[in-house]
Amino acid sequence: MKTQDRPLDQDDLAMADLAEIQDWSVIAGPDDDDSGPQVVHALVQRVMKHTSWQPWPLEPGEVIADEMVSWGFTTRRGTTMIVFDGLAFSDCPESGWSAYDLGPDDVAAAEAGLDAHWPEHLAMAQRHWGPPDYVGNDSSPDFADEWEPGAGSGRRHLAVWLRPGAQIHLYSNKPTKDPLTTAVGVNYAVYID
Repeated sequence: MKTQDRPLDQDDLAMADLAEIQDWSVIAGPDDDDSGPQVVHALVQRVMKHTSWQPWPLEPGEVIADEMVSWGFTTRRGTTMIVFDGLAFSDCPESGWSAYDLGPDDVAAAEAGLDAHWPEHLAMAQRHWGPPDYVGNDSSPDFADEWEPGAGSGRRHLAVWLRPGAQIHLYSNKPTKDPLTTAVGVNYAVYID
């Protein structure tokens, strides 16, 4: 197992960016399976109208593919955000603790690493988002469905903040031997209603 442990600066900025959006319902898109240029253009227009985030520019000759359903944005703090009609998350690869190249005998060490680093992520999230509406971990026998059906599945830790039109989830993924989890870390995403 290999690990990286970097400062939380990128996540700190990204959480501040997410905290600025008080009502996510204005960003939500239709709950359907549509894709393509019209879907992406509508998404970009909603995000630009209700945030200060700037969409990634198209390169000369670049077109939005028919299968596209999301787009990238850059916040005023320099955070990269990926937004779908029903999901938003930051791209902060140089932030926080993670373990990768896990083997079957590394599950306990990965769990210990997640347990050690979860509190600092949770404390930082609380500074930006306030007290969570839910906090739990997989030591509870009902954890998988404790918040809502399936919310804890595949997770070791979970904290949830309710916002108009969305739920913000801070979570760590649960390392397992079978199937083998090859990488773990603490992540967060906005599930837009």
